[in-house]
Amino acid sequence: MTALGFESESEFESDSVGRVVGALPAIGLDELVAQASLLTRLDRKYMLPVADLPLVLGGLDEDTRVLDVDGAREFAYRSVYFDTPEMDGYLGAARHRRRRFKLRIRTYLDSGRHYFEVKTRGPRGTTVKQRIPYEGDVRRLGPDARAYADTVLAEAGINSGRLRFVPALTTYYRRTTLFLPATGSRLTVDTDLTWALPDGTALRTPDRAIVETKAGRAGSGADRLLWSLKHRPCPVSKYGTGLAALRPDLPSNRWLPVLRRHFPTALDGRPA
Repeated sequence: MTALGFESESEFESDSVGRVVGALPAIGLDELVAQASLLTRLDRKYMLPVADLPLVLGGLDEDTRVLDVDGAREFAYRSVYFDTPEMDGYLGAARHRRRRFKLRIRTYLDSGRHYFEVKTRGPRGTTVKQRIPYEGDVRRLGPDARAYADTVLAEAGINSGRLRFVPALTTYYRRTTLFLPATGSRLTVDTDLTWALPDGTALRTPDRAIVETKAGRAGSGADRLLWSLKHRPCPVSKYGTGLAALRPDLPSNRWLPVLRRHFPTALDGRPA
């Protein structure tokens, strides 16, 4: 037990983050969507120790607001990612292909709502996310979701008609979402990160958080704050990095810097 009465440093860090978030003014979901939907955006991702979060959050602009739904400010997510047996989606990202995609069923565990989401690449490196409500077994794509995927992928120049999609990875995490009025942008903080393969093999990183800014090309005040604290954007992807960490048979050069810094045990047994 720490001197302050916490069982561990991570518990103390979590409480510190909660205090900072709890002091922020709230924004409702409808208002957040109206002001910062940003389904087409430039994402910058940072992976950092949970211990650094209170300093990051405490340094944001005073008018920063936090998503609040019925008094809750942190929400549990599950995403089931789908790929081809040949891992076309993963390899497209690993090899920097311009026409690449991600398919997932995202579940907001607190409300039980499911959405099928398709991510593709837009102009100038932007991410385009399109989604529809989903009903049914989250371990398989129903016919409506499959038809939607084929339509969206075709619009992005990807012919998926002959491709078969199967579950490839499941992620779990808890998310806090902040709205930055000065740039009309969003920042999300994901903690309690867990990755699991279909066979049950899993990996947790309780001492790490993924901070993601969603803004225009010029960035946001949050980006500049992170840069001033010596945090730089990195190619961390819950899908790509998680699979690279759990499956040493897949090419992982794109994510090696992140693996070396944040997932060192995942590199055990790999060729030097």
